[in-house]
Amino acid sequence: MREAWRSPRKDGTAEAAAELTAAALAALSHGDHDAFRERTSALAAHADVHGWAQSVDRCLAGRLHRAVTTAWERGWQPADVVRYTARSRSARHARLATDAVAAEMRGYSAATVDERWHEQLADLDARVWWGDDPDYADAWCAREDAGRRTFVACTAELVHLLESLPRLARIGPPPGSARREVPRHQARDVDQRMLGRVRALLAKAESTEFPEEAEALSARAQELIARHSIDSALLDAESGDVAGPAGCRVPVDNPYDAPKAVLLTVVADANHCRAVWHRELGFSTVLGFPADLAAVEILFTSLLVQATSAMVHAGPRRDARGRSRTRSFRHAFLNAYAARIGERLQDAAGGVAERAAAEREAAGAGGKDPLPVLAARDGAVDRVVETMFPNLAKGRAGSVSNVEGWAAGRAAADLASLNGRSEVTGARRPV
Repeated sequence: MREAWRSPRKDGTAEAAAELTAAALAALSHGDHDAFRERTSALAAHADVHGWAQSVDRCLAGRLHRAVTTAWERGWQPADVVRYTARSRSARHARLATDAVAAEMRGYSAATVDERWHEQLADLDARVWWGDDPDYADAWCAREDAGRRTFVACTAELVHLLESLPRLARIGPPPGSARREVPRHQARDVDQRMLGRVRALLAKAESTEFPEEAEALSARAQELIARHSIDSALLDAESGDVAGPAGCRVPVDNPYDAPKAVLLTVVADANHCRAVWHRELGFSTVLGFPADLAAVEILFTSLLVQATSAMVHAGPRRDARGRSRTRSFRHAFLNAYAARIGERLQDAAGGVAERAAAEREAAGAGGKDPLPVLAARDGAVDRVVETMFPNLAKGRAGSVSNVEGWAAGRAAADLASLNGRSEVTGARRPV
């Protein structure tokens, strides 16, 4: 028998609101959706009771504030929270999460917030747009064209989601921590002008209809990325001004998330980084030095765009009986694409480093040899991975059952030129 939630007394509205909110969250935890609807409807009702709506709003805001704080303590960052909310609930919940993050971040001095957090907040457009906090519920309802019951239910669902977040390995200081000293040339590690040039080249490579032009554009972008990584590594080694590996999280979305995660892994490996996939959360943690992390994000995004375009262009597939084989074809296509790209990236990355070493020796340049410097950076990243993920399980994507898709994927990877040749043969290391 369900409880009959009575109208709250004029006195004790705060206690009644807290009790009913807790009951609504408990119903959600137990999967009792009927009880959840009843309790959120009761929270949204009783407009005739003085102070009831304000008590409910304060209670929900307090629970949401504590849930966001808990997310930071568990290693989550603003972009992680909003992205996971959109994946698990809806775009409306994600907008509410963005507002909750903006409200929470008002409590921290800008000097105690990591620069990467500032960048994420700017990308999310996380800002306080609603005026005074007591007016937020009404402002939210107006923006979403929704009623008060929807606001209460959406907020309770977000609180429940955030309170159940798993703990993640921390990849940066939480807000409120003292910011570490920035090495003298760290701004150079992630050269925004260089990244802008790479993005422009890859955007043209993705949009052109001419394979030869895409080849040349992709080759130039790869040269910029590889050369910048080597220059940054050498400068670190020669100056002794080493900040150590950092981390970022990269979305890996459905459909076909497994082969997409493999593609990110091979891109990371070739660029002196390591990727750890959190399948149930929809992202990978990528660890490496700042310049290399930036390259991985840009290159993975571009290659995924090129792979998706080629896959869609290949069209749907059916077997002899007319049954759809499109899903298995595309799964095999992306797996093969990732495997072949991994082979080619390893060859390209190794070639650039070897040429840099040869050029340095031929010119009689002093200083560090880039090959052992890069190997040392790889070792530093591996040690960080072992520390952060001591129980990491290594594995491969699922099996592939569509031979046609596999062949088409490898062919598409060969067209995604990385070094200016129309075709690449041989491989240093299979993936």
